[in-house]
Amino acid sequence: MDRKRLFAVDAVALAVYLVVATPALTGVAVHEWLGLGALLAFFVHAVQHAGWVADTVRTALSSPAPARVANLALDALILAAFMVVTVSGLLISGAVLPAFGLYADGYYFWDPLHAISAKALLALLLVHVVVHWKWLYNFVKKQNEAAHGRRGDTGGTDD
Repeated sequence: MDRKRLFAVDAVALAVYLVVATPALTGVAVHEWLGLGALLAFFVHAVQHAGWVADTVRTALSSPAPARVANLALDALILAAFMVVTVSGLLISGAVLPAFGLYADGYYFWDPLHAISAKALLALLLVHVVVHWKWLYNFVKKQNEAAHGRRGDTGGTDD
């Protein structure tokens, strides 16, 4: 798949997550519905990177490289935290579940679990972005250079 498209989907997924992660910004009901959108963005992201995951698991089993195995472990922790956030969020929902005529017991268990896993997910995603920072920087730099090269910019000012 095209790296630009991968980057665009990843950027949208991160942006949606950042909005969802601040329910004070959107209100709880919008937070819950956008959370379903974040789930969709996550699945698109996961499908796009399924080949990498398969290759990394295969490599980790045959000749493990510490950096790739650590990255895979980080991604597995992100997946676990994301699923806990999603399930617990649905189970404490005051907008999404009632819209479907559903109700879940156990609020006093699921609510703290949701809060803790949301904080863990935010921390793990921050580490994920930092780990990939060099790739992100080089990708943006390369795209910027390609864009300027196509337009014939000389780097001078437009006087």
